[in-house]
Amino acid sequence: MSWIPFIVAAYVLGSIPFGVLIARSKGVDITSHGSGNIGATNVGRVLGRRFGLVCFALDMAKGAAPVLAAGAWHGDLGSPATQIESVDMWLWLAVAAAALIGHMASIFLRFRGGKGVATAFGALLAVWPTLGIPALVALGVWILIMATVRIVSIASMIAAVSLPISVALLMQLDSNGQDLQSGIVAARSTPPLAIAGLIAVLVLVRHRSNIARLLKGREQRVGRS
Repeated sequence: MSWIPFIVAAYVLGSIPFGVLIARSKGVDITSHGSGNIGATNVGRVLGRRFGLVCFALDMAKGAAPVLAAGAWHGDLGSPATQIESVDMWLWLAVAAAALIGHMASIFLRFRGGKGVATAFGALLAVWPTLGIPALVALGVWILIMATVRIVSIASMIAAVSLPISVALLMQLDSNGQDLQSGIVAARSTPPLAIAGLIAVLVLVRHRSNIARLLKGREQRVGRS
């Protein structure tokens, strides 16, 4: 029961549409400009890079804050997954998922929202180290792909796919250093692998319009109009 307030708070906090609020403060309806998305990429495209970075930071923070709070409160923050009971790991990840769902289906926007990349990154980074390290790996992948192709959607989707791969590798390294039975390792590895895979799928689904534009050769590159 002690996890429920954190899950509810994560959804409500995740629902705060910072992109909409930032644009509204400048007299702009972000849903009617650019791609119509409320995330940092579109905010930066419409209002300028500075506002896009502010939006990214706020969206990331709303994902990280409830997860950090929940992990610290229950004593799981900083512990590898092999040292956390699988039930607690599932509930901790439910907090992260609630924040992401809040961004994608905001209670303040009639259950509409953004693609969730920044919020997912913040939430994953806060599940330290089990998902935090893979999140940093995914960030590195994103930066590398962006520097190569300069298309945000491609970088985001490839980074998302790299996430469960990184989690699997980290869990393997961690389990080799733990004196645990294989059944315990498998049970405690399942939650982070499942949530990483789910997030990768969600990010891909939320980018389906971008995929359609990529197939038609109409997806914009950063730095080009």
